[in-house]
Amino acid sequence: MSEIPKPNEIQLLVQFKKRTVRLVPELVAVLYMGIVGFVAHASGVSLLVFPELAALSHDVLTRPGGKWASQPWLLILTPTVTAIFGIFITRHMAYSAVAIVVIVMLSLLSIKLLRSSIGPAISAGVLPMVLGERSWIYPVAIFADLISLVALLLLWQRYGPHRAEASKRELEHSRIVDTLETPTPDRFWGLALIAFVLALGIAAHATGLRFILFPPLIVMAYEIFGHAKVPGWMARPALFPVVCLLTATTGTLAVHGVKTTMIGVAVTTLVSIGILRIFEVHMPPALAVGLLPFVMVAPNAWYPVSVALGTIALTVCAVGYTYRRTALRERSPVGASLNP
Repeated sequence: MSEIPKPNEIQLLVQFKKRTVRLVPELVAVLYMGIVGFVAHASGVSLLVFPELAALSHDVLTRPGGKWASQPWLLILTPTVTAIFGIFITRHMAYSAVAIVVIVMLSLLSIKLLRSSIGPAISAGVLPMVLGERSWIYPVAIFADLISLVALLLLWQRYGPHRAEASKRELEHSRIVDTLETPTPDRFWGLALIAFVLALGIAAHATGLRFILFPPLIVMAYEIFGHAKVPGWMARPALFPVVCLLTATTGTLAVHGVKTTMIGVAVTTLVSIGILRIFEVHMPPALAVGLLPFVMVAPNAWYPVSVALGTIALTVCAVGYTYRRTALRERSPVGASLNP
């Protein structure tokens, strides 16, 4: 006769099942990125490892009811359109801060006209300019990536193991990310974003360190400047450069230390997810930082250094922008009446 489980044993079993179900979508995202890495290696088209694909796949699989997952066709269309703009500008303009600003503005216009919430599309537009990529294979690779991701998403939404309940921490994470992915009510964020891109673009051009303004950084700036009042995007914002430095270093080491692209991409994605969890970063585009070395010609130690410099600049500018907007609001008659 079998023994009846004790209450404590039942509770532990329930917690184990919840934890397992929570980890499954992240493991599926890691496996998916590994398969993409294998196809990229086998086909010789390294650009199939689109860095923002890690952010997109992780977000839509862990939050199949989230903003990005709710727009599957725009998930394909928006980055493809901005990738086409990026290649066109790269083929007709030399690398410069002005060229990057042009691509960013075209990307923002595309997002607005399509009524899309897919911010990583900005990265898809800027990446060719930063890499010096001129081949039309690039937007085709982006399109193929996103077709496969949407197919996986639709299958996951229908057959994936979903829980009826989520933990308080997961609900808070989802709330923050959904807010960051919605259109901004701030009227001046666009000027702040363009000024940031122009300033860092000039610094990148002057120093020769193009990855001071690495594409996912612009996506993160787009989300932070657009939602300066959203609290909790990171537990300790001052450590944000450390987080990105760690993921960038992980990707650089994986490129040089792992023989196969499949394993390198999968390991980098897995470690990056772990780093973001440890530091409680609620910003999917940060996952793309570790995968950039897989599409670079010769990544070296200057890449993590450049990432650290770029993220420090973003953190300082974001804090300054938030402080300035708060001060102006308090000085205005409406702000004064709301803050007696």
